[in-house]
Amino acid sequence: MKKKLGLTSKIFIGIFLGIICGFIIKSMPNGNLKDNILLGGIIEILGTGFISAIKMLVVPLVFISLVCGSSSMGDIKKLGRIGIKTMCFYLLTTALAISIALGIGKLINPGLGLDMSSLITSETTIGESKSLVDIILGIIPTNPIQSLANGEMLQIIFFSLLLGIAMSMVGKKAESVRVFFESANDICMKMVSIIMSFAPYGVFALITKTFSTVGFEAFASLLKYMFAVVLALFIQAIFVYSGMIKGLTGLSLKPFFKKFANVAAVTFSTASSNAALPLTIETMEDLGVDNSVASFTLPLGATINMDGTAIMQGVACIFISQIYGINLGINQLITIILTATLASIGTAGVPGVGMITLSMVLTSVGLPIEGVGLIMGVDRLLDMTRTTVNVMGDCACTLIVSSSEKEFNKTKYYQNDINNKENENELVDSIL
Repeated sequence: MKKKLGLTSKIFIGIFLGIICGFIIKSMPNGNLKDNILLGGIIEILGTGFISAIKMLVVPLVFISLVCGSSSMGDIKKLGRIGIKTMCFYLLTTALAISIALGIGKLINPGLGLDMSSLITSETTIGESKSLVDIILGIIPTNPIQSLANGEMLQIIFFSLLLGIAMSMVGKKAESVRVFFESANDICMKMVSIIMSFAPYGVFALITKTFSTVGFEAFASLLKYMFAVVLALFIQAIFVYSGMIKGLTGLSLKPFFKKFANVAAVTFSTASSNAALPLTIETMEDLGVDNSVASFTLPLGATINMDGTAIMQGVACIFISQIYGINLGINQLITIILTATLASIGTAGVPGVGMITLSMVLTSVGLPIEGVGLIMGVDRLLDMTRTTVNVMGDCACTLIVSSSEKEFNKTKYYQNDINNKENENELVDSIL
């Protein structure tokens, strides 16, 4: 019995065939076959249809998943210091991650030299310049129904979080509403999986259209985009997390990274923080973290802490704005930071959702969603790395919070190093 191809394999096949078909169509003479039947007909229907399907899910998915994520935190009164510290840590590191990503994007400029402005199928507008006060006030919706209808993302996020937190505070009385949203969330996830099953065809069409127009120029820009994402992920992991652990706990980093290597092997191979969750909890307990802390911070982190995903979104926004020749001002960059940070709360760990939340961030600043098709072509290669960074952030937070709450066994943290030194001493003694 032959093994079925997975979605990732199918997407890669779609990319490969799209590149080939793109160059074939590029070499064809202009005429009815090329312009109307192929590019303006079949390719347009497949590519634009796929993008439209993603747009269709953005608002309901963000609204429902954020309500579920924020309502599942338990009784707010019982969260206490651990809950506040954990939430502050996750929001702070996500904001830092997206800021680093935007800085790296501006430094490397991955989209410069590639002009795809002629491929935009819908009108793209960057909103009028607003003050920081107006941006902050604009987060609060005067009519949430109107915000949902108009796709005002920051307002939708604010209302979703408020609704979810209120449900959590009400407790048992809101159980029926919580069950409704959880069921709706399951339905949305199924809709995502259905639409993502058509991703190979949509990616094929979008890549074909790209390479039939810009050719080899797209390769260099995509490589620069991938390098920018990986560099930002490296900075977040090595400097931000390591610096916070060292600065806030005073612990040596060697035991942490040595133990985390086992978790990284799972997250990198599965590209799923949820799949690695049991091992992550066990690993942090082996490092001396009390179960009462690890069992709270790690599942919460798997739900709301998406630093690696935020980094991808930040670099992608810079990349897409540059390839379409759209300048992002300081207000748009602030909006991206706010949107990506808040959107990380409740982001589900299933294939395809990262691209849909990226579409939401692009929408918040008026960038063309068509750029998602080009990003998706290499996203599978980056997904494993950014998932590992997501989980590393969860572990760093757990270690710091546990240490600050005196729910941490320092001797156990260094136990492996102690055992290794004892074994080395025994080996030396036996030789002598």
